[in-house]
Amino acid sequence: MLTWPALADARAALPDAQVDVLVAPAVAEIAQACPYVDNVLVDPDGTVGALARPLKENSYDAAVVLFSTARVAQALWMAGIPYRLAPATKLHQFLFKHRLKQRRSHSSKPEYEYNRDLVQQLLLDHGIASPKPMPGPPFWRLQPENLKRTSNQLVEAYSIKKDACLVIVHPGSGGSARNLSIQQYAELVNELKSDQPLFVLVTAGPNETEQASALCKRITKHAAAVHESTDGLVAFAHVIAQAKLFISGSTGPLHIAGALDIPTLAFYPRRRSSTSLRWQTTNLGENRLAFSPPNTADELDMQAIDINAAAKVASQQFLSRVKPNE
Repeated sequence: MLTWPALADARAALPDAQVDVLVAPAVAEIAQACPYVDNVLVDPDGTVGALARPLKENSYDAAVVLFSTARVAQALWMAGIPYRLAPATKLHQFLFKHRLKQRRSHSSKPEYEYNRDLVQQLLLDHGIASPKPMPGPPFWRLQPENLKRTSNQLVEAYSIKKDACLVIVHPGSGGSARNLSIQQYAELVNELKSDQPLFVLVTAGPNETEQASALCKRITKHAAAVHESTDGLVAFAHVIAQAKLFISGSTGPLHIAGALDIPTLAFYPRRRSSTSLRWQTTNLGENRLAFSPPNTADELDMQAIDINAAAKVASQQFLSRVKPNE
């Protein structure tokens, strides 16, 4: 999701170009849904030669690598793509004709801005004017009829009352980042307040159902249910789009919520490589809240986060503005 702003820039500046993306199988469905992309190449995750073959067959003029690995660098070199640009950060950078010093380890700005910088460098190197600044982030616009269908399915499946305000909590992280404990999530959710009755949907990805169920059992002040996502990321996005508030740690579903401009309450460690700034979502600032351990605690001590303060701010900033039947 953090590549979409860069892809939007590429499409705006190069409206007649063919823009393809190379992605891992797990995110191919999301890539295919991106409106700025013409074709999706799924990495076969095999030998360098197996990856280089389709790249060479497509005769690309340029390749911009947002996340650089030695295998991808070798494949692009073997494919003979004349313009190859990547961050100047790793030992295999010599395989790229063009490199951009970014110092991402300093985490001085959001990841999606680092990605945009690479596309800007591509345009600069080819004498192409940068696109005019967009009025807002390139949000993911889902079809209204599909959103309505998903809404009806959730109401029927979980007996959600018509006037309920839907809050989604995703406690899983796929092991990618430090996260709150199940007890912290339960305390947070039980402290949420709204003029409307709240319905809490605890979502679970693969192998996360047990964790979600444990949280759901501890939610005592609001109606709640577990929703297991089994129909792919696009279907899950339609579920996330129903929420008035999405709560999670730094994980993929959080960035889907951000791309949909859903209000988010996120929890990050304070470690420089994992900060809320570096992994900031792309929703508007007014729809984004982030909490991390205070400076008086260890940078990874998620138990030190003031859960009551987070619940209070989220309730005031997001849930208090929800109107009946909105």
